[in-house]
Amino acid sequence: MVMDGLGDIKGLLLDLNGVFYVANRALPGAVATVEALQESGLPYRFVTNNTTESIQSLSQGLKSMGLPIDPVEIISAPYAAVLHLRQMGQPKIYPLLSENAQQDFAEFPISDTQADVVVIGDMGDEWNYRVLNRAFRLVMQGAQVIALHKGKFWQWEAGLQLDIGAFVVGLEYATDADALVVGKPNPFFFKMALAELGLPPEQVAMVGDDIEADVAGAQGAGLKGVLVKTGKYRPHFVDLLGIQPDLELESISAIATWLGS
Repeated sequence: MVMDGLGDIKGLLLDLNGVFYVANRALPGAVATVEALQESGLPYRFVTNNTTESIQSLSQGLKSMGLPIDPVEIISAPYAAVLHLRQMGQPKIYPLLSENAQQDFAEFPISDTQADVVVIGDMGDEWNYRVLNRAFRLVMQGAQVIALHKGKFWQWEAGLQLDIGAFVVGLEYATDADALVVGKPNPFFFKMALAELGLPPEQVAMVGDDIEADVAGAQGAGLKGVLVKTGKYRPHFVDLLGIQPDLELESISAIATWLGS
């Protein structure tokens, strides 16, 4: 499939929150785009830094919005973390995760005093000094920090919301330890997604609303970066960073149009 300005693209990676839905509501054209993708025969995956839900729960939530997306079609930051932890063997973890997201990590033993790894995701309103100080002590004892992502903010119905990057950076600052970020924009994440598509990076486009994690992250891994002007997209932020997308779309419905043509 030839996309204007992108060359011959044979596969797609597509962000979810802010692109297909916002605040548990599907965006205009989202349902039609999912259906067009499923009928196209084009290799694709939905890739997300969502850290509050397991893949199974995320799929159920998407379906409740009218977006018929199965778990096998989703690659998440928690999934990337699980793969990395498996490579480490059977480490003890201290999960700063929602109860739902912890389901993806059920195979690993948990300890809040002797953990080998502190896994940082999103805990919603459960963040407090106690859990952060416990993570601090573990890292000072030698535990590694794995951050599911390092996002600055995300879009909700009330507007932009602070994301977990602030907690990750705060822990790094206090401990002088660098976190391993396994979600977007880490090249590891995109390499994992490309392996599922079975395509080289130059034949794949990443479509998302985050100029840093989606566009710059994809471009850094050799993919094309497509910016969608929905969700967290803010033109002044794009101008400030000076990152140039390979293509900009008004909404995800443009993908359905491409597939139809």
